Amino acid sequence: MINKKQNSKQFKQQNLPHWHLGDLYEAPDDPALVRDLNMLLEHANAFQKKYQGKIASLQSDLLAAIHAYQHIEEISGKLMSYAYLRHATDSNNPLTGSFLQNIQDKTTQASSKTLFFMLEINKIPETNFIQILKDVGIKKFAGWLRVVRAFAPHQLSDDLEKFSLEKSLSGRQAWIRLYDETMAKLRFNIAGQSKTQSEAFHMLQSPIATERQEAACEIARVLQENINLLSLITNTLAKDKETEDLWRRFNTPASARHLANQVEPSVVDTLVATVRQSYPKTAHRYYQLKKQLMGAKKLAYWDRNTPLFHDTEQVFTWPQACDLVLDSFASFSPQFRDIAKKFIDNRWIDAAVYPGKDAGAFAHPTVPSVHPYILVNFHGSIRDVMTLAHELGHGVHQTLSAQQGFLMSEPSLPLSETASIFGEMLTFQHLLGQCKNSYEKAGLLSRKIEDMLNTVVRQIAFHQFETIVHHERRQGELSPKRLGEIWLEFQNESLGPAFDLAPEYSWYWSYIPHFIHTPFYVYAYAFADCLVNSLYGIYQNASHSFMEHYIHLLSSGGAIPYQQLLLPFGIDVADGKFWQQGIGVIEKMIDQFEQLTVTSEYGRKR
Repeated sequence: MINKKQNSKQFKQQNLPHWHLGDLYEAPDDPALVRDLNMLLEHANAFQKKYQGKIASLQSDLLAAIHAYQHIEEISGKLMSYAYLRHATDSNNPLTGSFLQNIQDKTTQASSKTLFFMLEINKIPETNFIQILKDVGIKKFAGWLRVVRAFAPHQLSDDLEKFSLEKSLSGRQAWIRLYDETMAKLRFNIAGQSKTQSEAFHMLQSPIATERQEAACEIARVLQENINLLSLITNTLAKDKETEDLWRRFNTPASARHLANQVEPSVVDTLVATVRQSYPKTAHRYYQLKKQLMGAKKLAYWDRNTPLFHDTEQVFTWPQACDLVLDSFASFSPQFRDIAKKFIDNRWIDAAVYPGKDAGAFAHPTVPSVHPYILVNFHGSIRDVMTLAHELGHGVHQTLSAQQGFLMSEPSLPLSETASIFGEMLTFQHLLGQCKNSYEKAGLLSRKIEDMLNTVVRQIAFHQFETIVHHERRQGELSPKRLGEIWLEFQNESLGPAFDLAPEYSWYWSYIPHFIHTPFYVYAYAFADCLVNSLYGIYQNASHSFMEHYIHLLSSGGAIPYQQLLLPFGIDVADGKFWQQGIGVIEKMIDQFEQLTVTSEYGRKR
């Protein structure tokens, strides 16, 4: 590792990887891409001509239709993956944005030709559908068909469905693109230097209070400068969702997400209530400890993620980070390590920080016939190492589930974050075993607690913010001031009395991309964190069948309902005690942290 005080020049000169998308296409004018575009439209036209109006009476030919539809969807998915991934690393380039739009135009054109397929599947009477599922071949697609038919009560007329699909390009998708490109262009003047969003937010982890404050205030200033546009985008998309929800007869703004996640609303309500009830014992208690250890009367919002024991903080080189995560995965499963290593060895990861690049992190599954790609912004902190472990966990999951084929490879959101958070836990435990003394252990433990609070408490606060915003939007447009008031209300509730949140923090809601890209995604993080806490406990108890069941869970994609996949572990998410057990793991870590910070060794260090 590199000492924090000596790292800047040496670290910045590292050759961080930039992905090569050649396994999708070599370039926008790649003959293979032109061929696939033509093939997509040809196959979509042929599919429509052969099957439209005939699905209910197909019987034995339905399997052939499903395979043909899956093939078309995979071609479309490959094209869109390439366009999206190029845009994620070059969104300041108008040509990249234009290319993305053109690919969206073509794939939407093809989708409008095949849309009838799902609509007609949903019109098959239930008694007939039960008979159809007895076919061995069709039964393999039961998971996908189950999700498709779950939306039958919310289906519009065929013409309206087609209109909604085609209109999305100039509606929702256009607003999302505007948001992404706006955020990618933001620059922050900190210490006389122009910083990207990723670089600016990374400075909030500085051990120097004045540096954190300068970065935080500059972030707030830039967000406020753009808040009218960001509020307009948020209001427009919330109104767009309200209109669609009303037409589709969804009772609440989150109903469509619950249905897609195959989660009962009551389960989510119990999760949210349990986490909120835990605030005094988790977030409030931890941040009171942090306030005391920092010797502050109150914590500022820029203190939330600052390292408590910064002299234990190390800056990792890229090879060191990769080796650490791979070793952590290997201790759990050689198969996990081998899959993750492919991402590193084959340049399936984009890790450098540069203008025009998405400021976050993600693992994009692309299509089963290729492989996922991972994007991170690597600065070398321990949090960046954990992010790498998180995204490589996704990558392992997506690689294993690809065997289900395009239509069933994607798991429901509650399970989609499981392997990623499990990967973080493996890496944390590996690092914990390397600590030389209780002081180093306390430093690492504080980081893990904060990450867990960010994953559970913070995401539920996000969910509450999002819920109120969508409900209030039904009464009229929300002003930037009102959006900020809602944000501060739930941030204050979740963070607790240790913080004094300055007024400018009210603009920080606007940088959260999940609110724009995938409404009501965020509770999946809290769901998965509590689930991983339980799964890791089972793993620690050395259940001989754990690995078999866990690999099966990850390999199943969306083929099997998540409730069924969790049965072998004895997990029932409908039981409120399950969520309390997950929260209990965080409470125990805070207990352990508190004990470590009062040891004599800690006292000598302080």
